[in-house]
Amino acid sequence: MYLNNKVLVGKTKDNKELSILLDKANRHGIITGASGSGKTISLKVMAESFSDAGVPVFFADVKGDLGGCAVAGEESESLRERIEKLKLEGFDYKEYPVRFWDIYGKMGHPIRAKISDVGSSILAMMLGLTEVQEGVLEIVFRVAADEGYELDDLKDLKSVLYYVGNHAKEYTVKYGNITSQSVGVIQRCILTLEKQGGDNFFGKPALDINDFIQNANDGRGVINILHAVELFNSPDLYASFLLWLLTELFNDMPEVGDLDKPKLVFFFDEAHLLFNGMPNYRLKQITQVVKLIRSRGIGLYFVSQSPSDIPDEISAQLGNRIQHALRAYTPAEQRNVKAAADSLRTNPKFNTAEAILALGTGEALVSFQNENGEPEIVEKATILPPQSKMGTIDEMSYNKIINSSPLCGKYEEPIEDESAYEIITLKIEEEEKAKEEEKLQKEQEKKEAALKREEEKKKKEAERAEKQTAGYRLKKKIVNSTENKLINKGLNAILKKLFK
Repeated sequence: MYLNNKVLVGKTKDNKELSILLDKANRHGIITGASGSGKTISLKVMAESFSDAGVPVFFADVKGDLGGCAVAGEESESLRERIEKLKLEGFDYKEYPVRFWDIYGKMGHPIRAKISDVGSSILAMMLGLTEVQEGVLEIVFRVAADEGYELDDLKDLKSVLYYVGNHAKEYTVKYGNITSQSVGVIQRCILTLEKQGGDNFFGKPALDINDFIQNANDGRGVINILHAVELFNSPDLYASFLLWLLTELFNDMPEVGDLDKPKLVFFFDEAHLLFNGMPNYRLKQITQVVKLIRSRGIGLYFVSQSPSDIPDEISAQLGNRIQHALRAYTPAEQRNVKAAADSLRTNPKFNTAEAILALGTGEALVSFQNENGEPEIVEKATILPPQSKMGTIDEMSYNKIINSSPLCGKYEEPIEDESAYEIITLKIEEEEKAKEEEKLQKEQEKKEAALKREEEKKKKEAERAEKQTAGYRLKKKIVNSTENKLINKGLNAILKKLFK
């Protein structure tokens, strides 16, 4: 509930209100606990309260059960008992202004981004590349930028990658080593990403991040829900997509300092996926973004099973904490409980670690920042019930909300402009044509050379034949002359004998 300019999240046994101060909401936070302990309810209660305060919200719905924010809740005996127990005055069931998003475009407005806007670093995460392979991908991006190849979608990237790979020797001197092995790995990873449906995410029209930061006509903040049931089946794509959104917010939002209330509150559900296997150099980049994004008026809230899922450098930035129950059956789980207890400011009235193990569903240990920006001592609390429907909504309701959205039609139809694919395809065709012409020219030259050799051969044969003919004639003439002399000599001899 939004009450007295505060986000009321829960109450203690003695009816003490535990609320997030709006001007401290951009100090970030964390919601942790075992599966089924009530994390989703805490997220939903906070999202509704921020909306009532005029603060837009974004979160991913990985189970498909958060769409109920768009429908008013229904009273039940258990809810009525909880409301009475918490002495909630003015509590009413209501629907909230919701906008559905889906990178696949099935259960919400499509979310797209140009390959060039996503950048090589986030794309390398999506593709699962090593640092060396990411370096080759960075070269491909630089070549595209330097030569004016617009990277809109995956076919653009594949065409540039193919072209750079085939001209590696030409680019290596200027940009660095480009191995055929790395190019081959990147190509195979792109095929895997396409099979996961990642090609739906890349293209135009690209998302305008300001469409997340909208208010309804009644002043309430719009709750942006990413339908991530299908997306969550590809954990690397899911995590990379959310990190892209985070960096996009950081890069696009102007610095505003501390505000009376955030411009947007961003929940990262299943946050452990964001940091699994993340190399140190990239973790430093994300940590820097988390530290600085609060000055953009953005509040970040990580939702996961254990505080240890979040790197220490980032966990240190999270001033508002809700810890639901944990289980401790193994030494590793016991260490997680201790780490969770150590992350909260101690309350001398109870043992924090023991309290975490004893919490029931819908109960939590809560510590929010006070007016001075200091964490309050941890308190046992019962979390408020949400005011909207708990659970899923049907596809007809989804479609009705999507079709009535002011954004309906803005992102639905993909746009195909001339980009790297068309330019390089034409360039490759021209190169192939030039190669074919060169090949034909060489073949023609070979034919002409062969013809010339044949003519020279014939000429030589003719000359040889001519020489042979002339020799024969000379020989014949000589023979004839000799024969004539002999004949004449014989005749003379005969004549001499006759007239002697």
